[in-house]
Amino acid sequence: MSKITNYIKQKLMSFRDIFKDENDINEKSVVGFGSFLVMVIFALVDIVTGIYGKELHIQEYIYNSFVIIALGSFGIAEAGKIFGKKDD
Repeated sequence: MSKITNYIKQKLMSFRDIFKDENDINEKSVVGFGSFLVMVIFALVDIVTGIYGKELHIQEYIYNSFVIIALGSFGIAEAGKIFGKKDD
């Protein structure tokens, strides 16, 4: 039981590290990937429902919002790499 609780505590601590100012994870890329993943899920569900002859009704502005978030997140992340100065 102790191994399981230690494993859970370790994973929770590493999850909290994401929100620290000093971390190795680019949060903008994580948001962009999440948005892209939602768009892929929309596409897969649309294909599956199309196979069964049903139409999936997704509001266009909702899908467009995910597109804008994905493009914006990846664009900001890349611009930060290009124009950002890191003091070593």
